Amino acid sequence: MPTNFWKSPDSVKQLNDLDRSGFALEFLRRNPEYRQDHRETLRRIERGAVDEATALSSLARRWGLQFRS
Repeated sequence: MPTNFWKSPDSVKQLNDLDRSGFALEFLRRNPEYRQDHRETLRRIERGAVDEATALSSLARRWGLQFRS
């Protein structure tokens, strides 16, 4: 779902059809601070400044994310 058209009728319908975790993810994806943190995390990984598992784990912890296994 594109984030720049989130108020369109189609997007609103899609949001209404999501379960709680899906809605939470869509809400988080629109948070500019989360987006900036995610971009910076990916840049640090690409530069080799931090290993991927550690960086993603830290990102998840900062934002309270939990992944199903």
